[in-house]
Amino acid sequence: MESSKIVIAYFIYLPIVIGLTIFVSKKLFESGKSFMVDIFRGEENIAIATNKLFEVGFYLVNIGWALLIMKIYYYSKTMEITNQELIEILSKKIGGFSIYLGVMLLLNLFLFLRGRKVARRSKQKVATEEFTKFN
Repeated sequence: MESSKIVIAYFIYLPIVIGLTIFVSKKLFESGKSFMVDIFRGEENIAIATNKLFEVGFYLVNIGWALLIMKIYYYSKTMEITNQELIEILSKKIGGFSIYLGVMLLLNLFLFLRGRKVARRSKQKVATEEFTKFN
């Protein structure tokens, strides 16, 4: 196997998956701030701090996964990799990681929505209890 082509593939793969992770994370957690403020009942400092911690966790999990699946396996009788095969291998790697990242995005969005629903439900419960106390 031509190790120089594989090394080039790694230098292509890493910036793309790290860039994708950063892009998705920034979009998710910019939008997630309003969910977190709602979940923490207007306590903006706690909401922003928690959102930042989730963002760091998102980076660690996703970049860690990208590094874990980075190894390129190539088997051939000639042990020479063509440019076409290299592009196909990279497209599978980056495409697979993109699908994984999309699933993680949807999972985080689900968690934001669920947290918001639970916060609103408990807020309604507290309001109902206060209303029955005074009547």
